[in-house]
Amino acid sequence: MKHYKILAILFGITTIFSLGCEPDDICPESTATTPNLIIQFYDLSIQENKKNVFGLKVQGVDNDTPLTNYNVVSVNEIIIPLKTNSNSTQYSLHKEYTNINDVIGGNEDIITINYVTEQVYVSRACGYKTIFKNVTLTINSDTDNWIQSKESLNDNQSVEDETAAHFKLFH
Repeated sequence: MKHYKILAILFGITTIFSLGCEPDDICPESTATTPNLIIQFYDLSIQENKKNVFGLKVQGVDNDTPLTNYNVVSVNEIIIPLKTNSNSTQYSLHKEYTNINDVIGGNEDIITINYVTEQVYVSRACGYKTIFKNVTLTINSDTDNWIQSKESLNDNQSVEDETAAHFKLFH
């Protein structure tokens, strides 16, 4: 009988301690984190048609390294990160990029993305993510812009997920 009492006490103590335990705090890969900006490229003359940009190199301004996925590729959409510690991000979009004996060819346009950041709590395991509100995109003017116009896909554009494009660029 004494053994049953001891076992019951041990079971009670174990139960009390196990109630205080938390499941592993691991953020699942499926959890949405800070979203990237999605830009699609369209034909200026037939604006419903997507159009590839050939030889595209995408690189952050004041950054010596191009984005890995966009180092001289042909695409009609890019997915790019925005700075979370700033209210502005600039990218060089270099069409028909070439580098022969350190002579750069092609046509470079600079875009500036301005926004307001907001921290959103995801979970204890995942922490916070940053979303971007009041997002605007500007094409810096030069003498030979290959990007002719832009269109925000929503009024008062925000970047809160990666399920749809945020901007269209026409060329």
